[in-house]
Amino acid sequence: MFYTQLLSKRGPLAKIWLAAHWERKLTKANVFECNLETTIRDIISPKMKIGLRTSGHLLLGVVRIYSKKANYLLTDCNNALVKIKVTFRPGQTDLPQEGLEAATKAITLVEGFSTFDDELPHPRYF
Repeated sequence: MFYTQLLSKRGPLAKIWLAAHWERKLTKANVFECNLETTIRDIISPKMKIGLRTSGHLLLGVVRIYSKKANYLLTDCNNALVKIKVTFRPGQTDLPQEGLEAATKAITLVEGFSTFDDELPHPRYF
């Protein structure tokens, strides 16, 4: 029967079923090992018939896993943003006061364009 394949720990949709019914038992590793693209393809075009209610439960599991993945991504981005802001906050440099601004000669290139002083060929030779 379909449910025995689904509820087995090694079944193709076991993590999705777990997410739909026991969301708290879902670990971070379980969330990241789920490939939602292939899972949705398996739900939409199954190898054996799935009832409408069962496919609804599976889609609920897909939505919960997608939500968890989005929350993990948001948390990682927020942590990275906080670390960047802490690292580059103003007033926390270890440079001497006179070294905060670069001298004009240090950042300006010398204008030595001698290679462009040659005459251009006449346009009719192009």
